[in-house]
Amino acid sequence: MSVETGISGEDAGGRAAGRGERTRRGDRSGALRAAVFGVNDGLVSNTALVMGFAGSGVPGTAVLFAGVAGLLAGAFSMAAGEYISMRSQREAYEREIAVAADQLRADPDAEEAELARVYRDKGLDADDARHVATTIMRDHDTALNTMVREELGLDPDQLGAPWSAALSSLASFAVGALMAVLPYLFLSGTAALLLAVALAGSALFAVGGVIGVLNGRAPLVSGARQLFVGALAAAAVFGIGHVIGARIT
Repeated sequence: MSVETGISGEDAGGRAAGRGERTRRGDRSGALRAAVFGVNDGLVSNTALVMGFAGSGVPGTAVLFAGVAGLLAGAFSMAAGEYISMRSQREAYEREIAVAADQLRADPDAEEAELARVYRDKGLDADDARHVATTIMRDHDTALNTMVREELGLDPDQLGAPWSAALSSLASFAVGALMAVLPYLFLSGTAALLLAVALAGSALFAVGGVIGVLNGRAPLVSGARQLFVGALAAAAVFGIGHVIGARIT
């Protein structure tokens, strides 16, 4: 048994290892999930946009211009939104940490008592909890770090990276949005439209499959569902574009 915590070394090590594995898996899954959904947003929105212009009967150059404009506007909009969101979240977390630091300086005894209560809630008896809290409070930086983690549920080293999130969103959206645009760089007319439909459909199915894997669902079913929903949106916008194009011309 551990003298300070009352938890066996084997149990503590096993739990720590388990938490570490879950954290690493969660970090990877979170990054992948964000990228996949970014690709999905770009794919669905820009495919629908391209189909709408194609359905209106405008020349291929106009479709290409619309697709590129949609790609750039959507990607930079996603990046700006992600940056602002992440920056605001980080500033809010930093404010919480600053408040905790002020409380620690103003009333260290109260914070020590609060830490002891946290460890009692985790299962330690009163004496062990008080001993752990007293040990932690001997160093200001360690005490603040522990308070932030235990009381606020934050990791001071992982408050979010606004620029990284923005660039990731921009890139992932652009990759998805590019699928329906690529054929119009080299072809025109029906050939470009058919190839755009094929590329976008394949990408929709693939992205849906990956989303299914991330959510623990059957990838074929998720892929087919994603393809159906995306195709429905693209077909609807294509039809609307066709009607509007017929009225204008």
